Amino acid sequence: MSLIRRVVGLALVAAGIVLLVYAHNASHSVSSDISRVFTGNPTDRTMWFMAGGIVCLVAGAGAILLPGRLFRR
Repeated sequence: MSLIRRVVGLALVAAGIVLLVYAHNASHSVSSDISRVFTGNPTDRTMWFMAGGIVCLVAGAGAILLPGRLFRR
């Protein structure tokens, strides 16, 4: 496995975890509570943090776990 791919994968996993922590904190904010009262959903910012965190986690895990020959032509 390429060292660069492993480092990039680990960085993406770390970024995903940070984004999910931000999403969790944002979901308990006053603005998110007010939005949830009127719309039934948390704020858009919270949703973007969650989506970004999940995408980063999946991409990082894929870069770490998938064999390198899948990415070569």
